[in-house]
Amino acid sequence: MPLPDPTFIRRDFLKGASALGAFGLVPPLWSPRTATQIAVIGCGRWGRNIATELAALEGANLVAVADPVDSRRASAVRKAPGAAGYTSLTEVLAAHPDLQAVVVATPSHLHKDVVIQALDANLAVYCEAPLATTPEDLEAIIMAEENAINTVTCGLLARSNPLYAHARDFVRSGAIRDSVAFHAQHSKKQSWVSPARNPKDEAALNWRLDPAVSLGLAGELGVHQFDVFHWFLNEYPTAVTGHGSIQLHKDGRKVFDTIHAEFEFKNERRLHYNATIANSFEKDYELFLGTAGAIKMAQDAGWLFKEPDAPTLGFEVYAGREHFHNEEGITLVVDATKLAAQERLKEGVGLQEPPLRFALQAFLAHIQDGTPRACNAIRGAKAARVAIATCEAVRTNKRVEIELE
Repeated sequence: MPLPDPTFIRRDFLKGASALGAFGLVPPLWSPRTATQIAVIGCGRWGRNIATELAALEGANLVAVADPVDSRRASAVRKAPGAAGYTSLTEVLAAHPDLQAVVVATPSHLHKDVVIQALDANLAVYCEAPLATTPEDLEAIIMAEENAINTVTCGLLARSNPLYAHARDFVRSGAIRDSVAFHAQHSKKQSWVSPARNPKDEAALNWRLDPAVSLGLAGELGVHQFDVFHWFLNEYPTAVTGHGSIQLHKDGRKVFDTIHAEFEFKNERRLHYNATIANSFEKDYELFLGTAGAIKMAQDAGWLFKEPDAPTLGFEVYAGREHFHNEEGITLVVDATKLAAQERLKEGVGLQEPPLRFALQAFLAHIQDGTPRACNAIRGAKAARVAIATCEAVRTNKRVEIELE
């Protein structure tokens, strides 16, 4: 089934409901002057990070966290003073009838049911990426959102990162001229094994190593980085070829610890992607190569590398520089001209807050002020479809056409 066109920001139905509320026919959803009542569903490591951020974030009132695993739920409650712990969204809804929003941080293959339950309860939803792990689940989420008052925001972090938005403007304005090739990698040595205090929790805690439900490195790590290219280029790849292997963690697992993928974009351009949890060299980055230069992004930092024949852009005279072996990178700074005029340019180097904080702030702004979502469900679904195709290509060592609808 084709996915609907996401031209809306907030639904006509929602606007109509707000108008009716003014006449007392339906209650208003919430007041932007008060903190949003919010819950986190899923208390793994990333869910606990989310809980910590929300507990300290102005405009958010974290009232509940939920996870069926006792140890994780208890850990999240400790990180979010004032939030109560529950085993499921069902329990949260029963205890907090005034709840307005949820962040879904459950294992990826469980996103669909929680997202749909939240939409049915008229909650605004922030769902971690990937939005879902099967085409059927993605369609179910999109259809549920179409019939809901509220919307789904997908947690693809680059789209709310101000440094990445700044770099995207450079790419799209022609600062590196015509793009010719792309590279990206994720390297972090780790096991992906979560020890279980209770043996009955072992399978639930180690779902990422279960090939029956996990998209592996492509879905859990790559989906965020692939989407950087989707967003910067305003296009999606048409096909992907992949390969995977187990290089370090020879413990009987069937999910690869090292993968390589090559994506095909129009005009015969390629994105080469490598991910491994067997080595940590150079961490994470995305690299755009153009005929006038290159832009490299690394989550909380970014650099422009100019070709010798590239034109002057105007900001170089006051920009900071870093050396990488034989290359000189011009540090990308958000609002560089303004900060330079105030003699505060050094304050703008690097991202001043964690990317997750910007994503959650953007979600709250959408709820409270009606600002556009950083990443709507349609774009989240397309990114997930790219990750699903990549997982298949890696698993089969074949070329897979990417179907976005």
